[in-house]
Amino acid sequence: MVRAYSMSSSPEEGFYLFEKMRQKRIPTNPFACSFAIKCCMKFCSLMGGLQIHARVLRDGYQLDSQLMTTLMDLYSTFEKSFEACKLFDEIPQRDTVAWNVLISCYIRNQRTRDALCLFDNLNREESGCKPDDVTCLLVLQACAHLGALEFGEKIHRYISEHGYGSKMNLCNSLIAMYSKCGGLDMAFEVFKGMPEKDVVSWSAMISGLAMNGHGRDAVEAFGAMQRAGVLPDDQTFTGVLSACSHCGLVDEGMMFLDRMSKDFEILPNIHHYGCVVDLLGRAGLLDQAYQLIISMGVKPDSTIWRTLLGACRIHKHVTLGERVIEHLIELKAQESGDYVLLLNLYSSVGDWEKVKELREFMNEMGLQTTPGCSTIELKGVVHEFVVDDVSHPRINEIYQMLDEINKQLKIAGYVAEITSELHNLGAEEKGNALSYHSEKLAIAFGVLATPPGTTIRVAKNLRICVDCHNFAKVLSGVYNREVIIRDRLRFHHFREGRCSCNDYW
Repeated sequence: MVRAYSMSSSPEEGFYLFEKMRQKRIPTNPFACSFAIKCCMKFCSLMGGLQIHARVLRDGYQLDSQLMTTLMDLYSTFEKSFEACKLFDEIPQRDTVAWNVLISCYIRNQRTRDALCLFDNLNREESGCKPDDVTCLLVLQACAHLGALEFGEKIHRYISEHGYGSKMNLCNSLIAMYSKCGGLDMAFEVFKGMPEKDVVSWSAMISGLAMNGHGRDAVEAFGAMQRAGVLPDDQTFTGVLSACSHCGLVDEGMMFLDRMSKDFEILPNIHHYGCVVDLLGRAGLLDQAYQLIISMGVKPDSTIWRTLLGACRIHKHVTLGERVIEHLIELKAQESGDYVLLLNLYSSVGDWEKVKELREFMNEMGLQTTPGCSTIELKGVVHEFVVDDVSHPRINEIYQMLDEINKQLKIAGYVAEITSELHNLGAEEKGNALSYHSEKLAIAFGVLATPPGTTIRVAKNLRICVDCHNFAKVLSGVYNREVIIRDRLRFHHFREGRCSCNDYW
């Protein structure tokens, strides 16, 4: 009965039944404990899980590997990575499932680089077991998050060598991984080689084309999907609308939003409206975007207001930006990043008095901004940089290289975009402040550590600023390098002094 409840829509009943067994002194066993823990996970009761863990220790079941793995899963679900790792170390005989749970735990807790190390450890002979298809699925997610293309290619080889290549879910994950690492050609090769493609396959390919700046190709892929007889779902339309947004296809985006309900009986959700607000906002149609939010059939969330706030920053629409902040305050959802966007807005129009007031307010409220962080993969190792970084073992060489790059780019006409600096400084001071952004350090390391002509791939956790975008554009021409930067919003493919986004991001 406990097992049945753990798979039902009333998992709490399973936990209560387990408690009754204890009260009536009916002996339990590791299987009953495992299913009771699964009940706790399903109705989000960490306290219930802790009570069962205490009883497991009291009853002496801690040598049962399967039960310990279930407990690991419990702690992983509630983002208690320390406790999950401790249990993993205590498991007498670890199987692949235990390793998978730990990898999943690391990914859930933003320890994605550690997840890649776990795959390597599991793949060693001394581990006593081998990665399976679930392991590959999890590690591909980590590679996509980090932009770790080389490691992703290694997982692809492992999948092929171990006979998992025909599994549709793995092929779909490979398409997503390659797309998110900027390897669109490889994503398309996987897609093309699939004997059968489901809606997830098509949606992944459409989203990949969209995020890499091939909006019209994404729209064409949608047409090919229909000709293939595969019905789109809500994720497909998120990809298509995102493609229209990234490439400024306003008429096409509005047409797809209209067709969703009329032709496919799919009601637009908040993500679809968010894409269209982004599309209208980037095109400068801010009032139309605002009206869409006010009139849409779902309640606006904080994300959609932030999308409009970002557009207000791009187009320097101060009045609407302040109104959007008011809506965020009403939702009690304002974050430090929202005020940073407003700071950007005030600084872009030179209103330093409001910049000063807003900074003081943020300090009083104790609002901390998210620091910019950029990663670059080299020979399977992910290197991480923050602004003004001093932690990298080759940091002195990197700064010397960056200074040399700046000299060469200035000769080619590069001038620092000082509006990207939010402090009221002189032009020269602003240029210096912008010199050591995290993506510039990552690019300099790429130039330093790879042979001439090698593609440089960087992933950043925030939106790339205008100055760093200009820097990468000029560098791609001067150094004859392709530079691919994935920021929080999209990919930027820099080649021969141009960017795939056409300076529209």
